[in-house]
Amino acid sequence: EARLVESGGNLVQAGRSLILSCAASGFAFDGFAIAWFRQAPEKEREGVSNINIQDGSTWFADSVFGRATIASDTARGTVYLSMNNLKPEDTGVYYCAADPSIILSSIRDARRYGYWGQGTQVTVSS
Repeated sequence: EARLVESGGNLVQAGRSLILSCAASGFAFDGFAIAWFRQAPEKEREGVSNINIQDGSTWFADSVFGRATIASDTARGTVYLSMNNLKPEDTGVYYCAADPSIILSSIRDARRYGYWGQGTQVTVSS
C-alpha cells in the first residue's frame, strides 16, 4: 500500500528556517515525482515545489523561489523541503503528494497526483 508521511511542521517565527520531510513507502520511489503543496485557511491548495526522483529536476513556486530547496534521499525513500526566511504567508498545512505520471504542465495541479500524505502544520508568527 502506497503511503506518504509528512513531518517537521512547527510554529516558528518569521525569518527562521524549517525542514519538512516526506517519507514514502509502498511504491517504486525512484519512478515518481514528489511534490509539496500547502493550504492556508479558506484558500485553495497550492503547489510549492516538486522533484522528479529519476532525473532530479525541480520546480518551485514563485512565492518560495530563492527561499526553498528540495532534495531526495532514495535510500531512505524520503523527500525534504527546506525553507528559509519564513514569512507569515507561508503558514498552512503542508502536504506531500506523489505520482508516476507528472509532466511539466501539470506540476502544480493537485488533481494530477494520485497519492497524498495527511499533512503537517506550519505556522509562521510575525
